[in-house]
Amino acid sequence: MSAEVAAKVAAENSPRPEDPSGPGAAPVPMRWIVSLSLAMLGLWLAALSPLQALFPRQIEAIARASGHPGDKNSLLAWATGLASVAAILACPIAGALSDRTMSRLGRRRPWALGGAVICAAALAAQSVQTGFAGLVLCLCVVQAAINAMYAALSATIADQVPTRQRGLVSAFVGLPLPVGLILGTLLTTTLVRGTVPGYLLLAVLVVVLQLPFLIWGRDPVLTAREPFVLRRFLADFKFSPRAHPDFAWVGAGRFAIQLGNAVGLLYLYYYLQDVLHRPDPAQSVLTLVIIYTLSAMVISVVVGRWSDRTGRRKPFVIGSSVMMAGAVLVFALGEDWTAAMLAGAVLGLGYGSYLAIDNALITEVLPDELSRGKDLGLISVANTGSQALAPAIAGPIVAVFGYSGLYVTTGAVILIGAALIQPVRSVR
Repeated sequence: MSAEVAAKVAAENSPRPEDPSGPGAAPVPMRWIVSLSLAMLGLWLAALSPLQALFPRQIEAIARASGHPGDKNSLLAWATGLASVAAILACPIAGALSDRTMSRLGRRRPWALGGAVICAAALAAQSVQTGFAGLVLCLCVVQAAINAMYAALSATIADQVPTRQRGLVSAFVGLPLPVGLILGTLLTTTLVRGTVPGYLLLAVLVVVLQLPFLIWGRDPVLTAREPFVLRRFLADFKFSPRAHPDFAWVGAGRFAIQLGNAVGLLYLYYYLQDVLHRPDPAQSVLTLVIIYTLSAMVISVVVGRWSDRTGRRKPFVIGSSVMMAGAVLVFALGEDWTAAMLAGAVLGLGYGSYLAIDNALITEVLPDELSRGKDLGLISVANTGSQALAPAIAGPIVAVFGYSGLYVTTGAVILIGAALIQPVRSVR
């Protein structure tokens, strides 16, 4: 029997993962939801907090030391762009490998814990870097580890959460992103002073916050799998938009919406410093993040429950995107701190609504239950790919059209993302 035939027979005889979408599927308990949310919080603390204050300060110091302080924008763009490339590669590969992982801890938890440990070590190393090459290398490792964690953790929703509960669970799992922004910025700008202590605190938290999911998060054990054949493994990454159009439309919509957010947030620190002339840009970032996060928290769970009860996802995604686009235009048209705070509140309402539904929508258009980790890893390239592309878009726009042009572009791209969700047919 050839290797390919043997692999096919093994795959057909392997037990298929449990489908949680059936009407008789039991809902996941609140303890499971909370433990997954805490794991996501650790992930987002490590992913976002350094980029809000710690990393820009390091880049600025490197630019000053080189005698070209004006290079900070281009250096930041190069660093985040290269790190995003590492993330793009890591997410689908780690997701595909987690689909095949046989462990007493299950398929997903080993990747969440392993990614956290590697991320913590890279954050500690990043804290002492004074050269551009070393800083970028550490950031690449951090982003690769974070995306390995994300691929594994996000797949658990599709693995275990009934469809009728996914709006609520997605809301709880989405909340750590804005909460991570505010908590991480607060920790690294107010509670802990200094670059090194800030990074070390985040390194500890990214590991500690995985432990509840490791202890309480149920994760079914894979008992059989097809033999690993590298050629088949790589071939599985091929995707046909014609065969799975809804998956393609949702992925394209997420890419555009996340690209708009990435473009808008990349230079927020410098926008506050150079346009609004805030005396303490880091503190102003914290204030906006607090307003943004509180708004997101107010609306997220409400929208998630509402979506579950109505059985609709698309109107919420489209409506929240329009709200976000309107908010970022305030940054483009005004140079007033009060207007910026108001825009932050509206942006939080829109993004909180979007986060509550986006994950639920994606899990309902996955092509195959055998490859949830890989497919979610592929669609997560919309996040990491947008981060990679954002510097290439944002840098030239700021150079030619200034920050107003940057935020007009942000709003337009988000609206394009909303339009791309409309053709989805399998989900209302």
